[in-house]
Amino acid sequence: MDEIRLNVALLRRKVPNLTTAAKSIGIRPATVSNLCTGKIDLGKAEVKTLVGLATLANCTVDELIIRGEKLKMIETQIKALDFFAPLVKGGTTGLVARPGMGQLVILAELMHRFKGSDYTTVFLLPTTEHSELEGTTELADFVVISVDEAFAKLAELSGNIIFITDKSYIVSGELLDLQEKLVAERIYNITTILLDLSGEVVDEDMPYGPLETVWQLDADLATRHLYPAIHPIYSTSSIIEGVDLDERHFHLRQRAQKLLRRYRELRSIVVVHGINKIPDTEMETYEKGERLEAYFSQPFFVAEAFTGQEGKAVSMSQTLADVESILEGKMDRMSVKELTYKGSL
Repeated sequence: MDEIRLNVALLRRKVPNLTTAAKSIGIRPATVSNLCTGKIDLGKAEVKTLVGLATLANCTVDELIIRGEKLKMIETQIKALDFFAPLVKGGTTGLVARPGMGQLVILAELMHRFKGSDYTTVFLLPTTEHSELEGTTELADFVVISVDEAFAKLAELSGNIIFITDKSYIVSGELLDLQEKLVAERIYNITTILLDLSGEVVDEDMPYGPLETVWQLDADLATRHLYPAIHPIYSTSSIIEGVDLDERHFHLRQRAQKLLRRYRELRSIVVVHGINKIPDTEMETYEKGERLEAYFSQPFFVAEAFTGQEGKAVSMSQTLADVESILEGKMDRMSVKELTYKGSL
């Protein structure tokens, strides 16, 4: 049976105000978002939902569904990103965070890691000045200041491109126009990462519109200085639903999320009432969840001067092996401190 997925790129082009449009015909924005990222299997979607989306995009249901074409992940060697919400090659990824939660550090680290690789990074500056970008944009291979300049640079470059820009261009409609021009010129080698320096995107039903990947940052992790503060439950990717994810990764991710979901519930009890309120039958779950959470913290190369810790890169295969070891209890002898801000095990 062919793999099927939603044509997210078509939805982005055809329905720029998808949240409002979806609500107007009785489709919940969360449903659309979950279909785009693969959180809801497209094969299980209601026919009326697909027909409604096709109507909004002024296309047929067949045009709305992509069959057989596999998505590819871009391995960043950042454990939390690669494991929970892989970056989709040629797709659009949105960072969902409030200011101060580390989204710019993640972007800086990604640009640092892509230096000298097969990927060229292009950063389109926001329409307004943001002092917090100082020290971040310098890591991009190219910095542009307008949509026209961005188009010229993207059209000029060959090979794979990581294009980073701000939500302000979505609000103005200029990003949609840019994407239309790129499609018209048959330029498809661009992977887009969107950020929102205002933090308002956190409160939206469908952050940035249709996305292949959502990196949602977690205030609790950020408060406890466990970076990158990637939320292990809410961060997701359309690549997850068996598109280009081996079966082992898929099932390990499910097991890890199940453990961390329960651990977070237990942790809320500990914060309020203390560790003694955790039932003996749940203590193993709590301690294992604590270790797994600590493991997904990671030293970044761009932060070495500030933390004094050497940056670490961990391959996807090593991350899977490490997570499996933690889940199966092989790392129970290790303390949480020993697992925090380490690379591989």
